[in-house]
Amino acid sequence: MKIVKIIAWVALITFVVIQFFPVNYNQSETIPQTDFMLVNNVPATVKKSLQVSCYDCHSNNTQYPWYNKVQPVAWFLEGHIKEGKEELNFSEWDNLSNRRKTSKLRSIIKQIESDEMPLSSYTLIHKEARFSEEEKTIIIQWITLLDNSL
Repeated sequence: MKIVKIIAWVALITFVVIQFFPVNYNQSETIPQTDFMLVNNVPATVKKSLQVSCYDCHSNNTQYPWYNKVQPVAWFLEGHIKEGKEELNFSEWDNLSNRRKTSKLRSIIKQIESDEMPLSSYTLIHKEARFSEEEKTIIIQWITLLDNSL
């Protein structure tokens, strides 16, 4: 029984100590001129869907939930955000070549169609981020039009 108390105390102390190791928050006060929404004439319905479902992990401005203040959750979220931005950063959209934009648009379509994005781990907590079938259709049709115009 004494070993259980020691383990519990060590775990508690470790948990408290790791709270003092901050993360670099992915937040910006400004929207760059290269942002996807500014560069493209995005319809309001598509814009809202993308912001709610994609922008937290794929832009330079994440709207953090309350639980991001607790370690190791914050580290886990920052890893996802970093990975997401490496794959696609909507804030830097206009810095991409047209060829790369076309590739990204086609990838977005495939991932929405196959329900790979938004991640199920994200939509589990953020129910509003799930795409309805109607939203999927609208987004895919608009992205296809955008892809054809490049």
